[in-house]
Parts: sequence; C-alpha cells; structure tokens
Amino acid sequence: MPDSNATIKRLNRIEGQVRGIVRMLEDDRYCIDVLHQMQAVKAALARAESEILKDHAASCVAEAISSGNKKAQQEKVSELVDLFDKLKR
Repeated sequence: MPDSNATIKRLNRIEGQVRGIVRMLEDDRYCIDVLHQMQAVKAALARAESEILKDHAASCVAEAISSGNKKAQQEKVSELVDLFDKLKR
C-alpha cells in the first residue's frame, strides 16, 4: 500500500473520535450531538476506505494489468466485483 502512514493516521483520528463518542454517552450528552459525531465517524471511515481503494487500484490492479498475466488480472477484477457487491448490501 503506497501511503499506509497517512491512512494509519486517519484511522487513529477516527479511533479518537469513537472514544469521544463513548465519553459523550457516558456523560449523557444530547442524543443529536452524539448522532452528529457518529455521522462524522462514518464519513471519515468512508474517506479512509476510498483512499485504500484508490491505492489498491493504483498499485495492485495496475500491476496485474501491466504484467499481462490474465489470471492475475481476473483475480483483481474479481476482488473488486466482490467488494462492490458487499458495499451494495
């Protein structure tokens, strides 16, 4: 993965946000405020997921394509199709 350090930093921030939500619940904070924070976490996770997918396409998929290896190409396409099927659920 080309820039895993940036993704790790992003995930560490998300982890902190989740801990903050737990504290909000422990402090009996207003439900709408908690839900806003949960939406922020989901959006941050979606951005991290997108970055990982972009990295995968730019490295693993591109490598399979440039290799000319039909089996490797089919495997990478199959992985992406499976992933998108899961996302639709």
